[in-house]
Amino acid sequence: MTDKLTLQKSIERERAKRAYQCAEEGSKIDKSNEYKAYVQKIPMLIKTNGLGAAFAFVKAKSSDDKGKVGYAYKLIYEQTTNWLKSEPKELIVDKLSLRKKDGSIEEKDLIEVLINLNSSEYRAVTNEVFAFFIWLKRFAVGLIEE
Repeated sequence: MTDKLTLQKSIERERAKRAYQCAEEGSKIDKSNEYKAYVQKIPMLIKTNGLGAAFAFVKAKSSDDKGKVGYAYKLIYEQTTNWLKSEPKELIVDKLSLRKKDGSIEEKDLIEVLINLNSSEYRAVTNEVFAFFIWLKRFAVGLIEE
């Protein structure tokens, strides 16, 4: 029982640490207020539309131009993908980064992976993203002023 509790605390600590780093990165972009607003809005998008549809929306709104509001969406999409590649439970890390026979690594897009998950994997990843966004919202609100 104690080992399981320690493991849960360790996972939560890792989540918080990464979310802080992400929120700090989001606070430094030109459109940091949009970043904060989107981080607060995405969990409701997931609840309403599902994880795949919510992140399809985020990807569609993304922009490489750092001066546009779409850059905040791009950053959130990348941060979420990177968290899922490194999170301690390794729910879909093997699906996001496939090791080929020649030793190279093929990176898969988050949306492509999400739409191919079975329902129990999809639920587990959805719960992990919600847990990550709880911390991300807290830190974004704390670090980004109006």
